[in-house]
This record gives sequence, structure tokens and C-alpha cells, in this order.
Amino acid sequence: MNTPLRVGVVGVGYLGRIHAKIYSQMPGVELVGVVDIDQNACEEISGLHGCPGYTDPRALIGKADAVSIAVPTSTHGEVTLPYLDAGIHTLLEKPIAPTVTEAETIVAAAEERGLVLLIGHLERFNAGIMELAERVKDPRFIESHRLGTFVERATDVDVVTDLMIHDIDIVLTLVKSELTYVSAVGSPVLTDHVDIANARLEFANNTVANVTASRVSMKKFRRIRVFGSDGYHALNFMDQQIDIVSKTEPAPGQLYPGLKAEQVKVEPRPPLDAELEHFIETVRTSGRPLVNGRDGIKALQVAQQVHQAIKDYPGSQ
Repeated sequence: MNTPLRVGVVGVGYLGRIHAKIYSQMPGVELVGVVDIDQNACEEISGLHGCPGYTDPRALIGKADAVSIAVPTSTHGEVTLPYLDAGIHTLLEKPIAPTVTEAETIVAAAEERGLVLLIGHLERFNAGIMELAERVKDPRFIESHRLGTFVERATDVDVVTDLMIHDIDIVLTLVKSELTYVSAVGSPVLTDHVDIANARLEFANNTVANVTASRVSMKKFRRIRVFGSDGYHALNFMDQQIDIVSKTEPAPGQLYPGLKAEQVKVEPRPPLDAELEHFIETVRTSGRPLVNGRDGIKALQVAQQVHQAIKDYPGSQ
């Protein structure tokens, strides 16, 4: 613990530069370098944090004990595998890969070498979601909405891969049953990819999840509601607070139970700070990451089922 953990960041676009900032301020961590094929971005971030900058995607091999990789999904395999082959622990931004086959190759490389591979499904580190996962034991119906305004980054993929996959991952965490059926509808609006989509996920235990994602809304709205036999839990991702509505015993002279509302006060904190701290701690202790490679594959598999269901929907182009 007295020796700083050497950490680097590969890809310093929108998200990677935040990784670099957090690592540069983290106790017990030495930011040993950043990498980006854009020399201007590389020089900007390396200069900001006083660390070396490189344009060669493999430049941190031999210099870092662990890396965050935040490059376009289409390059995940070619960028990540050399680091895993070199025995370097890796935080790989979501989705794990563009295809399940490539994802399996990445996971196998990490597992064969006993390396930490954490997939960056950031919302799992939302304090509200972590509290919700502790409280919800037997969900029957889940409804989630993840609506955002249009931004140009991540337009190389559709809204299912960009946004909906967060909620797919959360649903798979909350529902302890096999997925049996997927139906979905979606449409392009501003790009050549699907920009707004809705999916219905049905499970063997009869739980149903209705998941909506949009990147063409006028304002951000991110909320999930989980219904059970005694009421429901509702989480606002933005403020990380949970509202609970549950039933009470019937009042004297009343036939039906009543309802009571309460709010769980969750101490909010930036999910990315929590995620990177968890990554570093997991590397130091050789622990199991909260979102491992197999979790990443499961979320990707369901996202691809949603893609196919959208294509199969009557009237889809």
C-alpha cells in the first residue's frame, strides 16, 4: 500500500479525460501517462496533469499496472487485448465490445491471466442504484426511462448501445431469472442509427421490464420504478434519491390496506469517482469487480437481442 499503483488512461476524449483527472487526485495512485491518437488532446491532458502523453495506443505497456480504456467501441478488442496480454488490469468502458465474439475473447484473456477486468457500466455505481439493489428482492415489473438531449459524441452507435444498455444491465442485476422474450421498437430521428427505442424484456419468473431510451429529447429525464407485491421503489438517477410507496394494514373499519410514502435519503456522490475507487481497490486486493466481463457480455447479448427485435418489428426499415 506504500507503493503507488501506476495507472494510465487510454483515450482522453469526453470520458477519458475525467478518468485522468480523478486518478491524478487519487491517494496511492500515480498517473503515469495518457494516450490518444489525437496529439492535441493528448498534449492538453498530459500537460494539465503533469504526466507523459503518447499517441501510440500501446505506449503504456510496461509502464502501468492498470489502465482505463475509453476508446470507441469499434476498437475495444485491438486496444484492450495487448494490455491484457501484458498482464495489465483493465477498466474497459461500456459496452464491452461491438460483438459478443470479440467480448468473449477479451474476457477469456483477462480470466486466463487472473486479471481484474471491470466493465464501465457507470450506473451500477450510482449510490441510489446500489441502495435500490439492496432493498429490492422480488421485482414483478420494472419501468425505466433514460431520456437525453442530442450530443454528437457516441453517434457511431445507436441509442440501445449508447444509453439503453445501462438500464439493461441494471434490470439483469435486479431480476434473478432467465430472460425468455424480447420485443422492441425504435427509430432514427437525427442520425442514421436508432435514436429512440423501447424494449420489453420478459423473464422466466414472469417479471417484465419496460425500458425506454432516447437521445433526442428536449431535456434529461432518468428514472426507474420497480414494482413488487407490497408497493414500489422509484429512483431518480439525477439526485440519487429513492421514493418508496408501500401498503399498510387496513385502518379500523376499512376493507383494503392503505398506502404510505417515504423517501430514503441516499448520500449522493459522483458515480465515476466511486467506480474508479472500486477499480483501484479491486486491483489492490485481487477482488471481484462489481461489473465483471461476464456481466458485460450478458448486457451486450440482450442489447443485440433488442437490436434484432427492432429490425424485426413490422414496418421497420
